[in-house]
Amino acid sequence: MVRLIERLHRHFLDVIRAELHRLNVDDINAVQALLLHNIGTEDVVIRDLKDRGYYHGSNVSYNIKKLTESGYIAQERSPHDRRATRLQLTEKGLSLCEALRRMQGNLAGGLKRFELTESSLDGANESLARIERAWTDHIRFGGG
Repeated sequence: MVRLIERLHRHFLDVIRAELHRLNVDDINAVQALLLHNIGTEDVVIRDLKDRGYYHGSNVSYNIKKLTESGYIAQERSPHDRRATRLQLTEKGLSLCEALRRMQGNLAGGLKRFELTESSLDGANESLARIERAWTDHIRFGGG
């Protein structure tokens, strides 16, 4: 199961890479595009991305720097906590996220060919959420 989850993640990054190529986007990579997608239309602090479990410190900092340099993200210091940097997608970032959402919609529509129903996908999501919870509890509270 763990290998399958890892393989699915790598395949999804390959799908994003192919979509970036199709869109002639060559200034960011698939991991950075996924980071944009995770930020979405929210105004977030880098710490929030780490706290959500999406990214580790040095990885997120490097990728945020690259996305800012490429014009996908705007950064500003939080007025309430000068140590915190707020992130917001630029028009360029929002446009790419919309293209990725359309791609995901097309992928979802194609799942019917594989006899994946909404009900079976809901069940898979519930199972994966429970696995995530079990692993998170193990990290926080230890085994047992």
